[in-house]
Amino acid sequence: MDMFNKVTAFLQQALETREPSINLLDSFVDHWKAITNYYIETTDESRPVKQTDIPWRLRQMLDILVYEETQQGEETGPCMEYLLQHKILETLCTLGKAQYPPGMSQQVMLFFSKVLNQIQKPVLHLINVYRPIQKLIHLCGLPDSKTETEESQFIFAVCARVKKDPYVLNYILEITKHFQKRCSSTSDEAGADGCSGASSPERAPSPPPPSSSTASSSSAQSGAHPSSSPHTATGIIPVLMHLGKSQKSRVVLRSMESLLLLVSLPQEETGHLLAEKTPLCDLLAQRLTELYCLIPSSLDPTDIHSYSGAQWRDQFTQDSEEESQSFPGSENVHRFFCFLDYCNELTKEAPRVLGSKMARKIHLQWLKGVIEPHLLQMSEVGILVHTALLSCSVRHIHSPALLEELVQFLLGSDTHCEKRQDTHTHILRYRLIEHCNHISDEISITTLRLFEELLKKPSKSILTNLVLRNLEKRSYRLPGSGVVDETQRAESDVLEESEELEEDPFFTDMYEDSGFGGQEPLLSLPSVRERRNPSVHTEVADLVNSFLCLVPQEAKTSHLVQGAGYDTYVHDAHKLLKECTALSKDWNWPDSAKTTETSLATDFYEGYFLQILFDRIARILEQPYELNLQVTSVLSKLAVFPHPHLHEYLLDPYISLSPGARSLFSTLVRVIGDLMQRIQHIHNVTDKLMMIRRQLLGLEEETMVDHVTLLKGVIVLEEFCKELAAIAFVKLPVEEQ
Repeated sequence: MDMFNKVTAFLQQALETREPSINLLDSFVDHWKAITNYYIETTDESRPVKQTDIPWRLRQMLDILVYEETQQGEETGPCMEYLLQHKILETLCTLGKAQYPPGMSQQVMLFFSKVLNQIQKPVLHLINVYRPIQKLIHLCGLPDSKTETEESQFIFAVCARVKKDPYVLNYILEITKHFQKRCSSTSDEAGADGCSGASSPERAPSPPPPSSSTASSSSAQSGAHPSSSPHTATGIIPVLMHLGKSQKSRVVLRSMESLLLLVSLPQEETGHLLAEKTPLCDLLAQRLTELYCLIPSSLDPTDIHSYSGAQWRDQFTQDSEEESQSFPGSENVHRFFCFLDYCNELTKEAPRVLGSKMARKIHLQWLKGVIEPHLLQMSEVGILVHTALLSCSVRHIHSPALLEELVQFLLGSDTHCEKRQDTHTHILRYRLIEHCNHISDEISITTLRLFEELLKKPSKSILTNLVLRNLEKRSYRLPGSGVVDETQRAESDVLEESEELEEDPFFTDMYEDSGFGGQEPLLSLPSVRERRNPSVHTEVADLVNSFLCLVPQEAKTSHLVQGAGYDTYVHDAHKLLKECTALSKDWNWPDSAKTTETSLATDFYEGYFLQILFDRIARILEQPYELNLQVTSVLSKLAVFPHPHLHEYLLDPYISLSPGARSLFSTLVRVIGDLMQRIQHIHNVTDKLMMIRRQLLGLEEETMVDHVTLLKGVIVLEEFCKELAAIAFVKLPVEEQ
């Protein structure tokens, strides 16, 4: 404000010093007549406008208008009245369109921009202002334009004015009778064509640039009052999208900021107008699809996974971060993810109706039209690259509207329990889960990473769709095993349970070796007499030690390495639990397990997702080390969520399973049984395991060792059991820890 006052004082002094005897209106008229006389008197049509006094005259006219406004207060001054009555803006627009003298269009756009920026009173609702602005908009975004910088400044000034006075949005939108039909057909073609591959951008849909014939026809129709017209609108949106493809980064930034100003208008009416009566949603989805199709199909999935992403404004700064992420094709990857981040912000800032439609169009054109065919193809290379790109996209999508469409695309909306033969209700979901068990280990790892990214998203439907809907009825339990009342639970039942545990060959004589460093027990198993208030929930020591004691002592090596004990996982588990609890706090999950009815056993099916994960865990001794790490990472993520059914099914080792059902613990027990048989045939197994562990930690150079896959699997198994024990520990109530 101080700067504005200083400028005003300076202008006042300048005007008084320069023309003390001439009033403002006379001076304003003289400057305008001097401009019009130039066209009457000049004969040199090639003389650039910058070599004339036209730019200076326009600046003087602007200074007078600004000064007059400060003096007139609420009333419209005579100079502004003269500008409106004599249609000066309309005349300037015509002169700019003619580009006479050369460079005139730049001067006109600069003048319009400064008028909109510096005049404080609302003017866009005036017909002699918005009509020339509409016409000038038609001069923007033309092919091979030399005035992109001035165009972007002018459009930004218009959008900033609309942001200040949202009701004038109608006044800058173009009216055309045939827009809706054309927009509809364009959308259909985009969805049908997509792009043939990440290396085939030529098939990516792109909007045609506005033509001069379109401009003239639209301007002819714009004489009617915009708010009273029943037709659909177009104009400024295609121009902004066109400028967004400029080679000049500042032009692109201005265009993106301008569009954000329009989209972030908070009124639902403006959101509906932009959603239903402009091509915004279609053009936005087309641009995202176009950038995706420019990404080469020869990318290394490792580079994609390591890409940390960027905010959309980062592409306009000389940041060393982009250089550090340099790899073949990184420029195209960076441009796509910057625009995806931009779509994130647009859909978050937009009114609900507009954000939802933008997200829906992106779903149809990019996800459904382009990505889905690549995920369903037979080429392993194509599946691998596009799954990696999709996984990275999931990581960077944070808009609620976009996330909702993403989940719908990947998983569908089914909420009923799955059946074993139910494989065609959502083809993509079935195929992606199937890819977790793909013959290609790379595809399996990449798809598991995709699901791990999904589990990090704040969407209740992800957990419901993948897991919880199949656990809702708790039919994994033996009927009647979970409904015993606390007051009816006899002490003999607890004693019997304890005796069964002690007789289990996998647990005998191992409790004293389950603590830190293999010396002291972390949690001692309480005696029956020490137990108070027995309930259906297993005691803390039972839960923790049952996982810690799973791996036989001769196969354990973590206690031989400093800093590799169970306690190292407790801190991470606490952090992960805190994140998952915050993520699910608004999902209205029950605090305790649902009471099940005592009835005949039903055929329990854990669902395709858990089925594949359990199958993978069952083969942990036969799979590559990297694949085992990814499988256990996904299962750990699931286990830490604070849903009582999920906790019971994955972390309670003592539930009585219904016939044919399996749990995570029962699957691990079978793996341990297989392990105990295998290690009997390996000489010095503990020494070899120790050598492999040190190699994995980088403490020794890798050497050829027999049974290396098995030995690495044993190490992952031991670490996984420790991680599950830590998760079980931190999820217990504080008073029980």
